[in-house]
Amino acid sequence: MEADAGKYPNMVRNKKHYCDVLVIGSGIAGLSAAIIAAEQGLDVIVLNKEASLEESNTQYAQGGIVCRGKDDTPQLLIDDIMEAGDGISNLEAVTILASEGPALVEEFLVKKIGVPFSRSDKGELEYAREASHSSRRILYCMDTTGRQIEQSLLQKAQKIERIHLFADYTAIDLLTIPHHSTNPLSLYREPQCIGAYVLNNIDEKVEMIFSSYTVLATGGLGRIYLHTTNPACATGDGFAMAYRAGARLINMEYVQFHPTSLFHKDADGFLISEAMRGEGARLMTKDNVHFMEKYSSLGDLAPRDEVSRAIYEEMIRRGDSYVYLDSASYAQIDIKKRFPAIYEKCLSLGIDILKGPIPVVPAAHYSCGGVQVDTWGRTSLKNLYAVGEVSATGIHGANRLASTSLLEGLVWGVRAAQHITTHLDNEKPYTEAEIPPWQPPEKEEEVDPALIQQDWLSIKSTMWNYVGIIRTIKRLERGRADLRYLRTRIDDFYRKAHLDPMVLNLRNGMQTALIVAEAAFSNRNSRGAHFIE
Repeated sequence: MEADAGKYPNMVRNKKHYCDVLVIGSGIAGLSAAIIAAEQGLDVIVLNKEASLEESNTQYAQGGIVCRGKDDTPQLLIDDIMEAGDGISNLEAVTILASEGPALVEEFLVKKIGVPFSRSDKGELEYAREASHSSRRILYCMDTTGRQIEQSLLQKAQKIERIHLFADYTAIDLLTIPHHSTNPLSLYREPQCIGAYVLNNIDEKVEMIFSSYTVLATGGLGRIYLHTTNPACATGDGFAMAYRAGARLINMEYVQFHPTSLFHKDADGFLISEAMRGEGARLMTKDNVHFMEKYSSLGDLAPRDEVSRAIYEEMIRRGDSYVYLDSASYAQIDIKKRFPAIYEKCLSLGIDILKGPIPVVPAAHYSCGGVQVDTWGRTSLKNLYAVGEVSATGIHGANRLASTSLLEGLVWGVRAAQHITTHLDNEKPYTEAEIPPWQPPEKEEEVDPALIQQDWLSIKSTMWNYVGIIRTIKRLERGRADLRYLRTRIDDFYRKAHLDPMVLNLRNGMQTALIVAEAAFSNRNSRGAHFIE
């Protein structure tokens, strides 16, 4: 796995690793790809920038994963996804998801991996229903579905010798030719990804990973917004790295806002699952007036973009900071048993959901766009694949249907690995000597965390106010201009700074925010999650 330290005089700083497949990210998409590839005999490195390998968007998914209910059919699922996507979903990809996905959940997650999905007293799998679904088809583990899937996949991956798990490693940039090659003749070669520069977060030294194939599975971008349901790791890294490497990104304006994030000064974007509305919970204003019927014939079970805008409109019209979600009065289930994590979280903040409503606000939740891929997860850059939220298969169109994200990550994680293993080509159209080690600035400047936090606040506030739930051309113009100025300043800072994870997260978040703002400004047609007033 490691190189001869004698090749370069500064190899202590530039340790090198080799593998067949480099997977950047360890959520459901990344781990599924790693497991399939390793079981086919390939050496795999899985990277996670956090100290815990479990840390990912998958870990925090509550609602569940789409499977196939008792009265369900692939066509019903296709129709629901296409309806939610507001007319621009990729039918080919949707058909693959609907036809292959449910069987993969049962064979791979249930039987092979052993995810403990909720079952009835008779031992049968239980199915939930969520907004815009025409039937009960969601498998779940109470309200910690993502955590159970993540832990089960990680336990499996840790038992496979060919999978090498690197925690506390932050990807800096994708290694590509001809860009990183010192050979002038490399300009005549087809652009290709050959690995990545990565930062060892422990000793803050840059290392190199050479791989025949690279799979981006870095998750989302929610942290570029002031209010989000995403964990701290969701800073848009994969979008930014792919953009800098020259891969094509599409549909980046379609950022889905989840309607119900807990509103509390001590709650950092805690998600209140959509499954609660699927079980009967209803939205209402602070004076107990239900309002969703004014905005959609589907009422509280309308698509996420419609519910988010309705809540936003009510908040603006009334001058309120939040609305209520009332499960105590309407849910026809044992709330404490069905949603134990939500119950415990709310109770820890003094909110008893068995007795009263939950204060909620919309929050940035999911990127429907991303790095464009084909039906096998291939990007426009040779030997670079993208799976999960960072990718754009086209399934979600302008707005994602609830609980399809975990399924998409699973299906495309598996498909990407299958494609790599059946088309494996280890021929290297470059010599390793022509790819230079990482070169730090001559004089590294120390990083001031206060400046980092202030730049993040500027990014998040700009995105929330100007590129948020309801957009206008004037807001987008202002947001784009402010972000362009900020990017210039942050890029200059990055070139001089001593590298640490804070610097890399800021650089990627800044780049991704500008990509979203530019895409939103260029699209003057309201559709789905992109709404221009």
